[in-house]
Parts: sequence; structure tokens; C-alpha cells
Amino acid sequence: MGQEEVNAAASKSGHVLVLPLPVQGHINPILQFSKRLVSKGIKITLFTSVFASKSVKTGAGSVSVVSFSDGFDETGLTKLSGDNYMEKFKAAVQKHLPELIEKQERLGCPIRWLVYDSVIPWVLPLAKELGLLGAVFYTQSSSVNAVYYQVSKGLIPLPVEGPTSSVPGLPLLEPHELPSFVYKPDSYPAILAAVLDQFSNVDEADWLLFNTYDKLEEEAVNWMTKQSHTRMSTIGPTLPSFYLDKRLEDNDYGLHLFTPNSDTCMKWLNTKEVASVVYISFGSLAALEEEQMEEIASGIRNSNYHFLWVVRASEEDKLPKNFLEETSEKGLVTTWCRQLEVLAHKAVGCFVTHCGWNSTLEALSLGIPMVAMPQWSDQTTDAKCIEDVWRVGVRAKIDDNGMVNRQSLEESIKEVMDGERREVIKKNAIRLQELAIEAVDEGGSSDKNIEEFASKILCT
Repeated sequence: MGQEEVNAAASKSGHVLVLPLPVQGHINPILQFSKRLVSKGIKITLFTSVFASKSVKTGAGSVSVVSFSDGFDETGLTKLSGDNYMEKFKAAVQKHLPELIEKQERLGCPIRWLVYDSVIPWVLPLAKELGLLGAVFYTQSSSVNAVYYQVSKGLIPLPVEGPTSSVPGLPLLEPHELPSFVYKPDSYPAILAAVLDQFSNVDEADWLLFNTYDKLEEEAVNWMTKQSHTRMSTIGPTLPSFYLDKRLEDNDYGLHLFTPNSDTCMKWLNTKEVASVVYISFGSLAALEEEQMEEIASGIRNSNYHFLWVVRASEEDKLPKNFLEETSEKGLVTTWCRQLEVLAHKAVGCFVTHCGWNSTLEALSLGIPMVAMPQWSDQTTDAKCIEDVWRVGVRAKIDDNGMVNRQSLEESIKEVMDGERREVIKKNAIRLQELAIEAVDEGGSSDKNIEEFASKILCT
């Protein structure tokens, strides 16, 4: 097929540009959603920074990648303050997006829709000026969306003085169980402004896309649907198809900003008994205090289970002296791994997690019980859901110093692995795994929503 035929086919099938914040936790879910759209006959172009594009692997003939310079081609967001970066990123998008739209029009492959990250709502007016329809992609849970929406509208006043019951589908929330930016509004005022700004022009968007599934957060989803006149769809969980319905040839996210030690991890896990390993990871951004790392190390060692602990290279010097040597018979510490591959392994029985939404969805989708150790942001509310709403794990209690001490972590791990609640937790985890697969499989709620969105794209 020649270039003219390719362009003609793309024009007929609908061409969508996707624009996530260029960090791993935002690119991966939007990229997996894109692959679902490709399977429905839509052409997708991922528009991202030069730095992020170096690590993106989309698969042959799946998603096209167009990169632009945000001025930080060698470091990206990893070594910059968020405020400084966001200003540069915004200026770069405002410069390069019109150029790309004009170029695609000239090539006979016009872009009609922009799917954009909810944390960059300022791109919607620009998209409208360029004649595009805009679909906003929310990367956090619907429960957290409901909190931010209510704060943005003044329905939950700040500072929060006491428990609130205003989040649909959730029990009474203590202030510290709300997202940290809401509970402590003075801690990161710029980030608080950004997360509330996600709803600043929501009614001008043409579609709302939520990375969750209907039977996981039904009440929150229904409540959010009633707040907006814009069409809203649940389209998650946005994991590679291989780990869910297996309808697409797709077994990896496509982006790792750190190099995973996949072979080492898999070979080690292959030597372990079923459900005998505790997997510990705090994601790609969290930086724990040295004292907290020491407590975690002691809690893991004292629990006496086999463990696989992801400690990023930048965090390795916080490990207690001699810890690696003293635990070499029981554990493996690695700088990075393919998390889905690990969670899907039969040897893993428990996930000690920071409760980022992507990690939470991954564990739910693979039926893995969790020990929740939230650090900040939306993670505190996700942890509340893990323990008290979905009942698929326990939250490690913090002490008077705001830290999870070794005894608390040890007790939490033992409770999930062998405690009285083990069977109930595992049963609930398997049930939510089945519902996740059902949602994205053919005819499921998320699959039908993606089909509807694809049909809309083809009609415009």
C-alpha cells in the first residue's frame, strides 16, 4: 500500500491524537486505551516529549509516535521541579501542536479528536481553536475524581475540619483518608490548584474517559455522570490485553523509564512456591526517608517470607548496611522490574504498595491481595478503598511519627499472607479480577464504551 492509500485509509478510519503528561504513570494507561481504539479501526498518534519517546515501544503498526522538544530532552520531568516543568511543557505544546495539526491536514491525514490528560485542561481551548473535538482522560480513580470535583465546586470546603461522608460509595472518610493535597492544602498548593483545575472546563469537553470499571466504583461513577452534561465513559482497567481478555497481541505497557531486570526476577520467582513471595514496590516517583526504608527492611526481614523488593537506583543508598547480604537467602532486591509480569506470577502472594492508581488497578486485575502503604496524593484514598470498600487488603498503620514502623508492616504482611482474613481478602481479590476481565472482554461495559467512542470518532 502506497503513502496516499495509507493516508486515505487513515482519513476514513478517523485519526486521534493522544497527549498525556510525559511520565510513565500517565503515558502507559493512555497508551493502552489507544491500543483498544486501534483494534476498533481508529488511527492513533501519540504526541509526547522527546525524552519520553525514547522509551516508548508501541508495537509494529499499532500507535504512531510523534515527539516534540519541551527543552528537557535528556532529563524529562524526572530531575525537575513540577512547577518549572509544567510551564515549559505548556509552552512547548502550544507551539508544536498547531504545527502537527497543520502538517497532518496537509498530508491528507487530518486529526479530528484530541484525547488529553486531565491534568492539562489548558490544552482544550487550543484544541477547539484548531477545530478539534476534545476527550479528557482521567488517570485517577472515580472516587478521587469525586473528591476533587467537590472541592473545586466548594462542596467540600478547605481546610477539612472533620470526617466527611460526601464521597459516593465510600464510608465516612477521616480527613487523612482524603487525597493529601486536600487534607493538607498548604503542603503543595501548586499541585492542589492543578488537580482541582482538572474540572475547570470539563463542560466544554466533548467526552470524559475514566480509567476504572463500572462494577468497581459504581456509585462514584454514577454520581460523576450526573454532575456533567458531557458524555462520560468508564474504559478501564487500561492494562495490556494479555493480562485481561487476551484479545489483543499485547503483553507489555510499552514504556519503562527505568530498565527492568526481567530475566533475573522471573528466574528467581520460578524457584518459589505458589503464593509464597511478598512483592514490594513504591512506584516510579516516591522517595522514602532513610528511617522509613530501615523500618520497611526490618519489617520484611522479620516477617520471614520470601520477598522481591524494587528499590530504584536513586534509593539504594538508603538501604540498611548489610541488608542485602543478610537477606540473600530470602529475598531479591532489584532496581526495576516489569510489575505486571511479577504480579501475574503464581509465586506472588501479596503486594506491598504505595497505592498509586495504576498499581492498584494492576493488583485488582490480577487478583493480588495488598498491604497498603500510601505516601501522598490520591494514594491515601485508594488505600481506604483497598481496606474498607473492596476489602482486598489491609493498610499498614502509621505511628505517632507518621511512619509505618517495622512491627506494623510485619503484622500487616502476616495478616494478608496467613492471617484470619486471608481467605476473605483473597476471595474478594479474585472476584474483582473476574469483574475487571469481564469489563474489557467482548461485550463488557468498558468494551462497549470504547466501541461507542470509536463509533463517534468515525462519524466526525
